[in-house]
Amino acid sequence: MAIYKALTIAGSDSGGGAGIQADLKTFQELGVYGMSVITAVTAQNTLGVQGVYPMSVEAIERQLASIGEDLRPDALKTGMLFSGDIIRIVAAAIKTYGWKQIVVDPVMIAKGGASLLQQEAIDAMIHSLLPLADVVTPNIPEAEALSGISITDGGSRQKAAIRIHAYGCKHVMIKGGHEANTEQATDLLYDGVSFTEFTSKRLVTQHTHGTGCTFAAALTSGLAQGLTTKASLQLAKSFIYAAISEPLHIGSGHGPTNHWAYQQGVRAADSKDTATRGVR
Repeated sequence: MAIYKALTIAGSDSGGGAGIQADLKTFQELGVYGMSVITAVTAQNTLGVQGVYPMSVEAIERQLASIGEDLRPDALKTGMLFSGDIIRIVAAAIKTYGWKQIVVDPVMIAKGGASLLQQEAIDAMIHSLLPLADVVTPNIPEAEALSGISITDGGSRQKAAIRIHAYGCKHVMIKGGHEANTEQATDLLYDGVSFTEFTSKRLVTQHTHGTGCTFAAALTSGLAQGLTTKASLQLAKSFIYAAISEPLHIGSGHGPTNHWAYQQGVRAADSKDTATRGVR
Protein backbone atom coordinates (compact mmCIF):
# COMPACT_ATOMS: atom_id res chain seq x y z
CA MET A 1 0.00 0.00 0.00
CA ALA A 2 1.35 3.40 -0.99
CA ILE A 3 1.90 5.80 1.87
CA TYR A 4 1.33 9.36 0.72
CA LYS A 5 3.11 12.07 2.70
CA ALA A 6 2.29 15.74 3.13
CA LEU A 7 4.29 18.48 4.83
CA THR A 8 2.93 21.57 6.54
CA ILE A 9 5.24 24.54 7.09
CA ALA A 10 3.30 26.76 9.45
CA GLY A 11 2.76 28.11 12.93
CA SER A 12 1.54 26.23 15.96
CA ASP A 13 -1.91 27.10 17.34
CA SER A 14 -2.16 26.32 21.04
CA GLY A 15 -5.95 26.23 20.70
CA GLY A 16 -5.75 23.43 18.14
CA GLY A 17 -8.11 24.97 15.59
CA ALA A 18 -5.68 26.33 13.01
CA GLY A 19 -2.02 26.10 11.99
CA ILE A 20 -0.12 22.83 12.06
CA GLN A 21 -2.66 21.29 14.42
CA ALA A 22 -5.48 21.78 11.90
CA ASP A 23 -3.24 20.66 9.04
CA LEU A 24 -2.16 17.41 10.70
CA LYS A 25 -5.74 16.58 11.69
CA THR A 26 -6.85 17.12 8.09
CA PHE A 27 -4.01 15.05 6.64
CA GLN A 28 -4.88 12.20 9.00
CA GLU A 29 -8.59 12.32 8.21
CA LEU A 30 -7.84 12.13 4.48
CA GLY A 31 -5.42 9.22 4.73
CA VAL A 32 -2.15 11.10 4.30
CA TYR A 33 0.90 10.85 6.58
CA GLY A 34 1.53 14.33 7.96
CA MET A 35 4.83 16.04 8.79
CA SER A 36 5.51 19.55 10.05
CA VAL A 37 8.02 22.37 10.14
CA ILE A 38 7.07 24.86 12.85
CA THR A 39 7.77 28.49 11.94
CA ALA A 40 6.33 30.11 15.06
CA VAL A 41 4.55 29.25 18.28
CA THR A 42 1.40 31.21 18.96
CA ALA A 43 -0.53 31.61 22.19
CA GLN A 44 -4.13 31.71 21.00
CA ASN A 45 -7.62 30.43 21.60
CA THR A 46 -11.07 31.10 20.17
CA LEU A 47 -10.96 34.65 21.57
CA GLY A 48 -7.86 35.72 19.65
CA VAL A 49 -4.08 35.64 19.50
CA GLN A 50 -2.36 36.52 22.75
CA GLY A 51 1.22 36.13 21.52
CA VAL A 52 3.37 35.19 18.51
CA TYR A 53 6.85 33.76 19.05
CA PRO A 54 8.73 33.07 15.80
CA MET A 55 11.27 30.26 15.65
CA SER A 56 14.87 31.10 14.86
CA VAL A 57 16.04 30.84 11.26
CA GLU A 58 18.45 28.10 12.34
CA ALA A 59 15.64 26.05 13.89
CA ILE A 60 13.51 26.33 10.77
CA GLU A 61 16.41 25.47 8.45
CA ARG A 62 17.22 22.40 10.55
CA GLN A 63 13.62 21.19 10.44
CA LEU A 64 13.48 21.66 6.66
CA ALA A 65 16.75 19.75 6.25
CA SER A 66 15.52 16.90 8.43
CA ILE A 67 12.52 16.43 6.15
CA GLY A 68 14.55 16.94 2.98
CA GLU A 69 17.21 14.40 3.95
CA ASP A 70 14.83 11.55 4.77
CA LEU A 71 11.09 12.03 4.21
CA ARG A 72 10.27 13.45 0.78
CA PRO A 73 6.73 14.89 0.82
CA ASP A 74 4.37 14.17 -2.07
CA ALA A 75 2.90 17.64 -1.54
CA LEU A 76 3.35 20.47 0.92
CA LYS A 77 1.55 23.55 2.13
CA THR A 78 2.76 26.73 3.74
CA GLY A 79 0.77 28.64 6.31
CA MET A 80 1.94 31.34 8.69
CA LEU A 81 5.51 32.23 7.70
CA PHE A 82 5.64 35.51 9.64
CA SER A 83 8.71 37.20 8.15
CA GLY A 84 10.60 37.74 4.91
CA ASP A 85 13.61 35.79 6.20
CA ILE A 86 11.46 32.75 6.94
CA ILE A 87 9.76 32.95 3.54
CA ARG A 88 13.11 33.07 1.76
CA ILE A 89 14.57 30.05 3.58
CA VAL A 90 11.40 28.05 2.90
CA ALA A 91 11.60 28.96 -0.80
CA ALA A 92 15.29 27.98 -0.83
CA ALA A 93 14.50 24.57 0.69
CA ILE A 94 11.75 23.92 -1.88
CA LYS A 95 14.31 24.53 -4.62
CA THR A 96 17.13 22.62 -2.93
CA TYR A 97 15.12 19.45 -2.38
CA GLY A 98 13.05 19.71 -5.54
CA TRP A 99 9.74 19.52 -3.70
CA LYS A 100 6.65 19.61 -5.91
CA GLN A 101 2.90 20.17 -5.46
CA ILE A 102 3.28 23.37 -3.45
CA VAL A 103 0.19 24.97 -1.89
CA VAL A 104 0.66 28.48 -0.51
CA ASP A 105 -1.93 29.65 1.99
CA PRO A 106 -0.84 33.29 2.48
CA VAL A 107 -1.84 33.57 6.13
CA MET A 108 -1.84 37.26 7.03
CA ILE A 109 -4.50 38.04 9.63
CA ALA A 110 -6.06 35.88 12.34
CA LYS A 111 -9.85 35.73 12.83
CA GLY A 112 -9.56 38.11 15.77
CA GLY A 113 -7.65 40.67 13.71
CA ALA A 114 -4.07 40.00 14.86
CA SER A 115 -1.41 40.36 12.15
CA LEU A 116 0.35 37.08 11.41
CA LEU A 117 2.56 38.29 8.55
CA GLN A 118 4.91 41.25 8.74
CA GLN A 119 4.41 43.85 6.03
CA GLU A 120 7.92 43.41 4.63
CA ALA A 121 7.16 39.73 4.16
CA ILE A 122 4.55 40.37 1.47
CA ASP A 123 7.24 41.34 -1.05
CA ALA A 124 9.25 38.24 -0.14
CA MET A 125 6.18 36.08 -0.67
CA ILE A 126 5.45 37.65 -4.06
CA HIS A 127 9.00 37.38 -5.36
CA SER A 128 10.35 34.24 -3.66
CA LEU A 129 7.48 31.89 -2.86
CA LEU A 130 4.56 32.48 -5.22
CA PRO A 131 6.64 31.63 -8.33
CA LEU A 132 7.09 28.13 -6.84
CA ALA A 133 3.42 27.58 -6.02
CA ASP A 134 1.13 25.16 -7.79
CA VAL A 135 -1.85 26.70 -6.00
CA VAL A 136 -2.15 29.85 -3.90
CA THR A 137 -5.31 30.11 -1.78
CA PRO A 138 -5.92 33.68 -0.54
CA ASN A 139 -9.19 34.86 0.92
CA ILE A 140 -10.49 38.19 -0.35
CA PRO A 141 -8.53 40.45 2.06
CA GLU A 142 -5.35 38.48 1.35
CA ALA A 143 -5.96 38.66 -2.40
CA GLU A 144 -6.36 42.42 -2.09
CA ALA A 145 -3.06 42.69 -0.19
CA LEU A 146 -1.21 40.54 -2.72
CA SER A 147 -2.68 42.15 -5.84
CA GLY A 148 -3.14 45.75 -4.72
CA ILE A 149 -6.67 45.59 -6.17
CA SER A 150 -9.81 46.36 -4.17
CA ILE A 151 -12.22 43.46 -4.66
CA THR A 152 -15.82 44.65 -4.81
CA ASP A 153 -17.41 42.35 -7.39
CA GLY A 154 -16.77 39.42 -9.70
CA GLY A 155 -14.84 41.50 -12.21
CA SER A 156 -12.40 42.91 -9.69
CA ARG A 157 -11.92 39.45 -8.22
CA GLN A 158 -10.94 38.16 -11.66
CA LYS A 159 -8.51 41.06 -12.11
CA ALA A 160 -6.92 40.27 -8.73
CA ALA A 161 -6.57 36.59 -9.69
CA ILE A 162 -4.88 37.56 -12.97
CA ARG A 163 -2.48 39.89 -11.14
CA ILE A 164 -1.53 37.22 -8.58
CA HIS A 165 -1.13 34.57 -11.28
CA ALA A 166 1.32 36.88 -13.06
CA TYR A 167 3.71 36.47 -10.11
CA GLY A 168 4.43 32.97 -11.40
CA CYS A 169 2.08 30.57 -9.60
CA LYS A 170 0.18 27.97 -11.64
CA HIS A 171 -3.26 28.33 -10.07
CA VAL A 172 -4.95 31.03 -7.99
CA MET A 173 -7.94 30.12 -5.82
CA ILE A 174 -9.58 33.19 -4.28
CA LYS A 175 -11.91 31.97 -1.55
CA GLY A 176 -15.30 33.59 -1.17
CA GLY A 177 -15.87 33.39 2.56
CA HIS A 178 -15.50 37.16 2.97
CA GLU A 179 -17.77 38.19 0.08
CA ALA A 180 -20.98 40.11 0.77
CA ASN A 181 -23.30 37.45 -0.70
CA THR A 182 -25.31 36.07 2.21
CA GLU A 183 -26.80 33.10 0.35
CA GLN A 184 -23.76 31.35 -1.10
CA ALA A 185 -19.98 31.28 -1.01
CA THR A 186 -18.14 31.18 -4.32
CA ASP A 187 -14.47 30.31 -4.68
CA LEU A 188 -12.81 31.45 -7.91
CA LEU A 189 -10.07 29.40 -9.59
CA TYR A 190 -7.83 30.86 -12.30
CA ASP A 191 -5.31 28.71 -14.15
CA GLY A 192 -3.85 31.35 -16.44
CA VAL A 193 -6.38 30.63 -19.19
CA SER A 194 -9.86 30.26 -17.76
CA PHE A 195 -11.90 30.79 -14.61
CA THR A 196 -13.81 28.12 -12.71
CA GLU A 197 -16.26 28.80 -9.88
CA PHE A 198 -16.88 26.48 -6.94
CA THR A 199 -20.11 27.45 -5.22
CA SER A 200 -21.77 26.19 -2.06
CA LYS A 201 -24.47 27.35 0.33
CA ARG A 202 -23.16 29.89 2.85
CA LEU A 203 -23.19 28.63 6.42
CA VAL A 204 -23.80 31.34 9.01
CA THR A 205 -21.77 30.50 12.11
CA GLN A 206 -19.02 31.93 14.30
CA HIS A 207 -17.29 28.55 14.42
CA THR A 208 -14.91 29.18 11.54
CA HIS A 209 -11.49 29.29 13.21
CA GLY A 210 -8.95 27.50 11.02
CA THR A 211 -11.07 27.30 7.86
CA GLY A 212 -8.28 28.61 5.61
CA CYS A 213 -5.67 26.24 7.04
CA THR A 214 -8.04 23.30 6.85
CA PHE A 215 -9.09 24.05 3.26
CA ALA A 216 -5.47 24.29 2.11
CA ALA A 217 -4.53 21.12 4.00
CA ALA A 218 -7.36 19.17 2.37
CA LEU A 219 -6.24 20.49 -1.02
CA THR A 220 -2.67 19.39 -0.24
CA SER A 221 -3.92 15.95 0.76
CA GLY A 222 -5.61 15.53 -2.60
CA LEU A 223 -2.51 16.59 -4.51
CA ALA A 224 -0.33 14.28 -2.42
CA GLN A 225 -2.51 11.35 -3.47
CA GLY A 226 -2.25 12.20 -7.14
CA LEU A 227 -5.58 13.91 -7.70
CA THR A 228 -5.80 16.72 -10.25
CA THR A 229 -5.87 20.30 -9.04
CA LYS A 230 -9.61 20.66 -9.71
CA ALA A 231 -10.41 17.34 -8.05
CA SER A 232 -8.26 18.30 -5.06
CA LEU A 233 -10.04 21.65 -4.80
CA GLN A 234 -13.42 19.95 -4.92
CA LEU A 235 -12.28 17.59 -2.16
CA ALA A 236 -11.16 20.58 -0.11
CA LYS A 237 -14.47 22.34 -0.70
CA SER A 238 -16.43 19.27 0.44
CA PHE A 239 -14.16 18.73 3.45
CA ILE A 240 -14.42 22.30 4.73
CA TYR A 241 -18.17 22.47 4.12
CA ALA A 242 -18.63 19.40 6.31
CA ALA A 243 -16.22 20.81 8.91
CA ILE A 244 -18.19 24.07 9.17
CA SER A 245 -21.66 22.54 8.96
CA GLU A 246 -21.07 20.29 11.99
CA PRO A 247 -19.51 22.70 14.54
CA LEU A 248 -18.01 21.50 17.80
CA HIS A 249 -19.39 24.43 19.84
CA ILE A 250 -16.30 24.82 21.99
CA GLY A 251 -14.73 28.07 23.16
CA SER A 252 -16.31 31.46 23.73
CA GLY A 253 -15.29 33.12 20.45
CA HIS A 254 -14.54 31.95 16.90
CA GLY A 255 -14.75 28.22 17.52
CA PRO A 256 -12.80 25.65 15.49
CA THR A 257 -14.15 23.63 12.61
CA ASN A 258 -14.95 19.94 12.99
CA HIS A 259 -12.14 18.04 11.32
CA TRP A 260 -13.75 14.62 11.60
CA ALA A 261 -17.16 15.63 10.16
CA TYR A 262 -16.25 14.76 6.56
CA GLN A 263 -15.21 11.19 7.31
CA GLN A 264 -18.20 10.72 9.59
CA GLY A 265 -20.37 11.65 6.62
CA VAL A 266 -18.47 9.27 4.33
CA ARG A 267 -18.80 6.42 6.81
CA ALA A 268 -22.51 7.14 7.32
CA ALA A 269 -23.07 7.10 3.55
CA ASP A 270 -21.15 3.82 3.24
CA SER A 271 -23.18 2.26 6.06
CA LYS A 272 -26.44 3.35 4.45
CA ASP A 273 -25.32 1.96 1.10
CA THR A 274 -24.29 -1.34 2.70
CA ALA A 275 -27.62 -1.60 4.52
CA THR A 276 -29.51 -0.92 1.30
CA ARG A 277 -27.58 -3.61 -0.57
CA GLY A 278 -28.28 -6.02 2.30
CA VAL A 279 -32.03 -5.47 1.99
CA ARG A 280 -31.87 -6.29 -1.68
